[in-house]
Amino acid sequence: MNQQLPFESGSPAPAEPEFEVEIRRSARRKRSVSARLEGGRIIVMVPDRLSAREEQRYVDDMVAKITARTRRSRFSDADLARRAEQLSRTYLAGAARPAGVRWVTNQNSRWGSCTPATRQIRLSHRLQGMPQEVVDYVLLHELAHLLVPRHGPRFWALLEGYPHLERAKGFLEGVAHAEHRPEPFADDVEGVDEAD
Repeated sequence: MNQQLPFESGSPAPAEPEFEVEIRRSARRKRSVSARLEGGRIIVMVPDRLSAREEQRYVDDMVAKITARTRRSRFSDADLARRAEQLSRTYLAGAARPAGVRWVTNQNSRWGSCTPATRQIRLSHRLQGMPQEVVDYVLLHELAHLLVPRHGPRFWALLEGYPHLERAKGFLEGVAHAEHRPEPFADDVEGVDEAD
């Protein structure tokens, strides 16, 4: 099922992101300029030899690119709830019905979590700015936990229809590796012992 799921018309536009900008000059950099979003800041790496005017032009360009990319993937809690409903209908036959879906800022070692007993899903704010198919994967992963709490064959079978499954998992594994973090979904279900 290779289906795109745009937000339904009438959905509110995502809020305009605001970021602190940090400029890092490097004598080792000769020509390349790069930027990344890290912990709510945009880090722009520039060659040390740039003039102030050139630096400002590159910084403005990189900040605009990251802000535009982030704007496309930053949703409110209400947007997440609507998206969860769409993903559940498309990939889980509408069977997963969360009581609430929201962004949280206290999950730095997990991408998402859910509590099957209360049907609450929480997504880490660290996902904001990542590609939409990655955010969708994490949301779908947590929705599947409402139906099957543990990471067994029945759980993974629920996710098989998502066309970006392997790419999204690989993306998150790469981010976790770069940040020296543990496996991102090792303990994402609260109130359920994995050994059960």
